[in-house]
Amino acid sequence: MDGIIIVNKEAGYTSRDVVNKVSKILNTKKIGHTGTLDPLATGVLVLCVGKATKLVEILTATEKEYIAEVTLGISTDTLDNTGKVLEEKNVQIAKEQIITVLNSMLGFYEQEVPIYSAVKIGGKKLYEYARENKEIKLPKRMVQIKQIKLIGDIVYKDNKTIFSFKCLVSKGTYIRSLIRDIALKLNTIGIMSNLNRTKQGKFNVEQSYDIASIEKNNYKMISIADCLNQYKNIIADDFLIHKIKNGALLQNRYDEDIVVFKDNNNDILAIYKTYDKDTTKIKPWKIF
Repeated sequence: MDGIIIVNKEAGYTSRDVVNKVSKILNTKKIGHTGTLDPLATGVLVLCVGKATKLVEILTATEKEYIAEVTLGISTDTLDNTGKVLEEKNVQIAKEQIITVLNSMLGFYEQEVPIYSAVKIGGKKLYEYARENKEIKLPKRMVQIKQIKLIGDIVYKDNKTIFSFKCLVSKGTYIRSLIRDIALKLNTIGIMSNLNRTKQGKFNVEQSYDIASIEKNNYKMISIADCLNQYKNIIADDFLIHKIKNGALLQNRYDEDIVVFKDNNNDILAIYKTYDKDTTKIKPWKIF
C-alpha cells in the first residue's frame, strides 16, 4: 500500500490524531503527513503511506491555499480563538482599509513564528516554553504571500469586526501570525477565528475524503507516479537502472533540477536532483 491519501480534516483533531486514525484503519505504521494543521483548522491534510513517505519532504515544500476568518478587537496568547484572552477593545474598520492592508501583505516579508507552535529552539518546542511560562526570543522566517483577497461580507458584531480572506502562501507561513500582522497594520488587535486549507501544492479539497469515508474503504489513493508527473520523467534502460540501484551520480543531460526515473512498468526507481558540488551532474535524492 504505497501512495497519497488526501484527508479533509475535521475541526478538533490534531494532524497527529488524523495520522493515528488512518494508520489504524489501514493497519500500517508507515504513514506521515506533509504539513501540520492546527486543531481548530479544517481541510486538506496530505498523508503519505508506505513508500510514499519518501515524498514527505517534497510535498511539504509546496505552496498552500487557505480561507481564514479574522476577528478584530481581541488578542489571545495562541493568536486564535482557542487561547487565553489577553486584551479586548471595540473595533470597527471600514472595508476599504481592510482591502488596502490585505493588498499590502503581498510579496515576501519576515514573519515571527507564534509561541504556540512546534518549532524547536534549543532542543525544545516553542509551545513547551509557553506552557512553562518561560520567555524565549521567537524566531523569524522569510515567507511569501503570493495571493490574498477579501471574500464575503464584513460583519460588525459585539463591537468586533469580522471578515474572511483567501490566500496562497509559501511553505512555513503561519496564518495566525499573518492575521496578527494584518491587525497590527490596521492599528488594532486580532485573532484567527476559523481556518480552512483548500489546497496544498496540486492537491485540493475536492480530492479529499473524511475519516468516515476512509473507514468504509470509500476513498482513492493517489499513486507515487501521479504525485511526481510535474517533474521530468525518464524511463531507464538496464544500464541506467544498474547505476541508479548503486546510487551513482549521473550526468545531467536533462537540463532539470529534479528528474524522476522509472522502469518499464512505470514504477518509480529514484528521484535525482542537481549535485551541489558539480551542477553538470545529478545525485540520488530519494531511492525507491
